[in-house]
Amino acid sequence: MSIYELVIEMKLLERRLTLYEEKYGILSENFYEALMSGKLARYDDYDETRTDFSKWKGIYETWQRRKQAYNQQLTTYDITETFRVQPVY
Repeated sequence: MSIYELVIEMKLLERRLTLYEEKYGILSENFYEALMSGKLARYDDYDETRTDFSKWKGIYETWQRRKQAYNQQLTTYDITETFRVQPVY
């Protein structure tokens, strides 16, 4: 993926993450840390939260992979060459 494509995909993923953050009142980073450490196990009994948490986790992990790819590509490119300058009409 190009840097531009990564940015677009990360922004789309962030919009989806925001829905869960607003619903549950916690940022995705903190949710993921709590989930991975087992602190949210008591919510496994509830179908809606189990489904939400599974989707949220997947979206967050995808976002993390895209962010890592973005950062790796930035180290090999001149940042001024990555700008997408659009003419103003």
